[in-house]
Amino acid sequence: MTEQTGSVFAGRNALIYGGAKGIGRAVALEFALRGARVAVADIDQTEAEHTAAMIVEGGGQAKAYRCDVTSDASVREVAEAAHAAFGEADIVMNNVGGILHGNPEDIPVAEWQRILDLNLMPVVRSNAVFLPKMLARGSGFIVNTASFAGLYPFATTRMPYVSAKAGVIALSESLALYLEPQGIRVSCLIPGPVMTNVLDGMKTWTEGLEMRGPGSDLDLTTVDDVARTLADGMEAGKILIPTHDEAWATMARHAADPDGFIRDKISEIEAGDYGKPRIPEAMLAAMKARNA
Repeated sequence: MTEQTGSVFAGRNALIYGGAKGIGRAVALEFALRGARVAVADIDQTEAEHTAAMIVEGGGQAKAYRCDVTSDASVREVAEAAHAAFGEADIVMNNVGGILHGNPEDIPVAEWQRILDLNLMPVVRSNAVFLPKMLARGSGFIVNTASFAGLYPFATTRMPYVSAKAGVIALSESLALYLEPQGIRVSCLIPGPVMTNVLDGMKTWTEGLEMRGPGSDLDLTTVDDVARTLADGMEAGKILIPTHDEAWATMARHAADPDGFIRDKISEIEAGDYGKPRIPEAMLAAMKARNA
C-alpha cells in the first residue's frame, strides 16, 4: 500500500463505526491508503475482520472490533479498545445506518424508534465518548454519514430514515459551528445514489410501493468514488460533502421556492418519474460481466 502524505490522515488514528462493508469498508481502505491507522468497528465482526485484513495485507495498520452502536456500553468499549491499540482517536467516523420502505401510515412507531436509534443516536453516543477528550486537547475530526434523503424532499417511502438523516445533517452543521473555533473539525458525508447492499436487510411495510430516488438526473456511483470524495473533501476543509455536485443546484432550487419544489416533485411522480438514478454504461457492462 503506497502511503500518501496529508495533514488529515498521515500518521493519524481513525475509528470507523460501521466500517465493515459498503461505504464504510471503502472509506477504511481510503483512510489507510492516505496513511491512517484504522480501527474498524461493526456489528458484523467477520466482515470487520475482513476489512482490517485487507488493510494489513496492503501494508497498513488496522484492528477490527464488534460493536452494536445502539448500545452506549458497546460504543464506549470499542473506543477504549481502539485507544489501547493505537492511542487517542484523531478521526471518528459515525457511518452506521439502516433503511426501511413503506408509507408512513403503515410503519409502526417501534420502527421509527429503531431507525432513529440506528441512524441518528449513534452520533450522539459517539460524541458522548469522544467530544470531552477532543475538547480537552483542542483537536480531532468528527465525520458523520447522512444521506441525500435528509437534504431535500423526495424519499416519501422511508420517512423515519429521512428524519434521522436530516437530523444528522443539522447536527453536523451545528457541531461544526461550535467545534471549529475550538480546534475540532467536522465533516458530514452525504451520499446520493451509491451502489451498495443497503437494501438487502431492508424491512418493507407497504407491498407494491415504488421506491423514490433523489433524481433521475443523477448517476449511480461506486463506494470507492464515495470514499475518495470524502477524503478529498476532508483534506480541503469541507463541512458538507455530497457525493454528487448536482446536489448544490437542487438545494438552491429548493431554497428559492420550497413550495414549488415540493409540488414539482408531486408532478414528477404523477408523470412516472420516481427519481431513480441512471446507471453509467461502464457500470452496466461491469454488472453484466459479473452476472454472465
